[in-house]
Amino acid sequence: MISSKANSKIKNVVALQKHSKTRKEQKAFVVEGLKMFEELPREKIKEVYATEAFASKYESLLAGMVVEIVDEKIFELMSDTKTPQGVLCVAKQMDYELTELLEKPETFLLILEDLQDPGNVGTIFRTAEGAGVDGIILSENCVDIYNPKTTRATMGSIYRIPFLYTDDMGAVLKELEKKKITTYAAHLQAKTAYDQEDYQKGSAFLIGNEGKGLSKELTKVAKKLIKIPMAGEVESLNAAVAATVLMYEGNRQRRRET
Repeated sequence: MISSKANSKIKNVVALQKHSKTRKEQKAFVVEGLKMFEELPREKIKEVYATEAFASKYESLLAGMVVEIVDEKIFELMSDTKTPQGVLCVAKQMDYELTELLEKPETFLLILEDLQDPGNVGTIFRTAEGAGVDGIILSENCVDIYNPKTTRATMGSIYRIPFLYTDDMGAVLKELEKKKITTYAAHLQAKTAYDQEDYQKGSAFLIGNEGKGLSKELTKVAKKLIKIPMAGEVESLNAAVAATVLMYEGNRQRRRET
């Protein structure tokens, strides 16, 4: 049993929890909690840590795995949650290429520019899976999807939705244009309501930063601008809510054709 916070493995887990740089260098992240652990593809597991109580209760779940048993207090130091469930593991990061996101002839994508809130991005991933989105492309300045708060907010969708970060969104959009994927920018200045467009063919919704919205650069290159009509004195919706409205309109139209 590991009972010292000076243990090198414990220190590494804490570093992975706290630092994006460490996660990038090791191409790893921390998965915490029973549900997230159960759904994690086994080939992605690098290290497993559990309390004695968890290991005893879930012996069958851990069967065949090399598990480091950790003292309860030390486990609390490793954990990013207020009420640790007694299991976490170090996992390999996902690895997708743009070609994988563009495999389907009428692919359905989401593009996120500079979103900063972990809860927003995590919720968007979870909703994207529910809405049948084929992939998510994030600008390099978006919050780290492997941030423990973001990962937890995906509720496991991070394992199933193909995604990638890009430092050249212009090149990505050109590739989408080659594939005849229409880009729709959610923008306050748009004149066309979101439910007046046709998303049954290759489509990609562009969602901008929570405070600033889409950059002028991305707005200019988008094929079409769309808006979500607002009643009352509300000017705009939360980024995750706006993305949800758009994704489910795309989902509704595509279900109508099946």
